[in-house]
Amino acid sequence: MSLRTAEQLSNKLSADLAWRKKELSEIKSLVEAKTISDQRHKLLLRSGICILYSHWEGFVKLAANSYLEYVRSKKLSYNQLSSNFLALAMKEKLNEAKETNKPSLYIPVCNFFLSQLNQKCFLPKEAISTASNLSSEILREITDILGIDFSLYSTKSVLIDIKLLKARNEIAHGNYLILDRDEYIELHLEVIGMLDTFRNQIENAAIQEKFKHISP
Repeated sequence: MSLRTAEQLSNKLSADLAWRKKELSEIKSLVEAKTISDQRHKLLLRSGICILYSHWEGFVKLAANSYLEYVRSKKLSYNQLSSNFLALAMKEKLNEAKETNKPSLYIPVCNFFLSQLNQKCFLPKEAISTASNLSSEILREITDILGIDFSLYSTKSVLIDIKLLKARNEIAHGNYLILDRDEYIELHLEVIGMLDTFRNQIENAAIQEKFKHISP
């Protein structure tokens, strides 16, 4: 289904986040149970970290590309786009010119900016990537491209990079990682909070039309 309205975008994000939260809640309940063996508890904690990370990365990627799809559906001209989306639209043209030492290849790019900005824009599909390692640095890049505020995550760098991403990588690469129940529950709550924050930012950006260029 094409995401043509802010309501359709919101419904898609809400539905996707709902099943993720349900699954994470089920794991949290198991982690909190007092009746399982110590060995099984350690297994749950290690599995839980991997699933926490997968839902964090999965939702950010889906929400970001859904917002991009929503902006694409508006069929705006280049000069109607905010600078962050214009940069995304121009990336391919600029990359083609950069890959050669021939200055002449920059001429079409210059001509484009001088005379073709009123044309309908082309925004690539599924252009937002987490690189399968959603670090705080990659998250900052994503928020910059989407035109949303990264500062809400600026105090979460250690949590994202160490407690979540590094721990997931350690487990995924077969290393034995000892985790604490309370630490996991705290991480669970933090991830849920970040997921809600990211969803709200995307929805607000769509409603407020932050993807549009504001004339001075």
